[in-house]
Amino acid sequence: MDAAEFRKRGKEMVDYVADYLEKIEKRQVFPDVEPGYLRPLIADCAPQDPESFEDVFKDIEKIIMPGVTHWHSPYFFAYFPAACSFPALLADMLCGGIGCVGFSWAASPACTELETVMLDWLGKMVNLPEEFLAGKDGQGGGVIQGSASEATLIALLAARTKTIKQVQSEKPELTEAEIMGRLVAYASDQAHSSVERAALIGAVKIKSVPSDETFSVCGSALKKVLDEDKAAGLIPFFFCATLGTTPCCSFDKLLELGPICNKENIWMHIDAAYAGSAFICPEFRHLLNGVEFADSFNFNPHKWLLVNFDCSAMWVKKRSDLIGAFKLEPLYLQHHHQESGLVTDYRHWQIPLGRRFRSLKLWFVLRMYGVKGLQEHIRKHIRLSHQFEHLVLQDERFEICAEVVLGLVCFRLKGSNELNEALLKSINDAKKIHLVPCHLREKFVLRFAICSRTVESTHIKFAWQHISQLATDLLKTWGQNHHQQ
Repeated sequence: MDAAEFRKRGKEMVDYVADYLEKIEKRQVFPDVEPGYLRPLIADCAPQDPESFEDVFKDIEKIIMPGVTHWHSPYFFAYFPAACSFPALLADMLCGGIGCVGFSWAASPACTELETVMLDWLGKMVNLPEEFLAGKDGQGGGVIQGSASEATLIALLAARTKTIKQVQSEKPELTEAEIMGRLVAYASDQAHSSVERAALIGAVKIKSVPSDETFSVCGSALKKVLDEDKAAGLIPFFFCATLGTTPCCSFDKLLELGPICNKENIWMHIDAAYAGSAFICPEFRHLLNGVEFADSFNFNPHKWLLVNFDCSAMWVKKRSDLIGAFKLEPLYLQHHHQESGLVTDYRHWQIPLGRRFRSLKLWFVLRMYGVKGLQEHIRKHIRLSHQFEHLVLQDERFEICAEVVLGLVCFRLKGSNELNEALLKSINDAKKIHLVPCHLREKFVLRFAICSRTVESTHIKFAWQHISQLATDLLKTWGQNHHQQ
């Protein structure tokens, strides 16, 4: 393919993607395929001779689309949203076209500098304390990670290195291995599994802190486990607070937890993967109060801020903590500006060496939507979640299981877990809408997340009528089957 053909095919691909997104609600939201469907549809090996673009293009609808779950369908209400917008898609195209690998400032100065400035823009939009911004000569700053899981792992590893150095200076008789064996990380019993996984990779113990009746961790619960562990000779070093938990979008109590972490010299990382985008709206910014106590903070513009995956924004108060944990300087990566103190080499802020020019997506989206356009997107989703909540509350067969704060509604039929498992199965078997469940304590609960950029009130009404009808059908047969037993 030469440049002339690329011009032609590029326009065709843009048309295809625009058509796909414009007409997505005509497609069944969840595919009909069984595991292994794809292998028989394609050749055993790569072709020896080149094939035409037409041949490849034909296979998109034939082979790929039948196996796609349509995350951007207005009938997709599972997980949390995956952001998507036309400005972000165009920026990703440019990113691929420039094709730089921005591991250092010298590897592509624009790639590094735009990221630093975009994270300052975003930090100001959520009103982060000044210490988290790079500014012209700040100690902190932001970086784009691939996902919130990565951000949590980076924070945990930085905290581990920092604590080991600290303990070694106070107790030189302890070996690194002895200190490692005593380190403990903490997170809510509602925290995402990626936090536990970070501890697994970081080779440290992790303990769950019990959440209260609102599924939030409060100060007294953390203090209790810390006191027990310190009495047993362990070294608490890291706490991951969650704002907007995955099961039910609950919020840990930062204003109680932060001072404890600061007093005990524990690194506090805040995972606000989903909820963080809402903090650009002044009426939701109070949910972030207490961030001033944190060492690091993370949220995902690629969930709810119309920036396509991957773009997970992470800030630290002291970038030296990250660089101290990950800095290695082989000759082939060095450049003459690095000692000037004026440049950031983002390879020291992350697990991989290579990185894409992801800040272009932020730049395009923030400029073409403006803060007001993004706020309106968030507010619309939250209005729709309250609309769904209202519909659920009008039906006495159902109950709401957690406070609806943002764009997630947790609900279930009053009755057994088996009944709700059967309801979810009938919903997902019908494939008109797509949902996933969660457990809240011992209850099996259905999660209804407002996801698509194009979802409207009509889709919410349709989804509720559909769920309501399936519940009616289920309860008829359920009653009969259970009388016979």
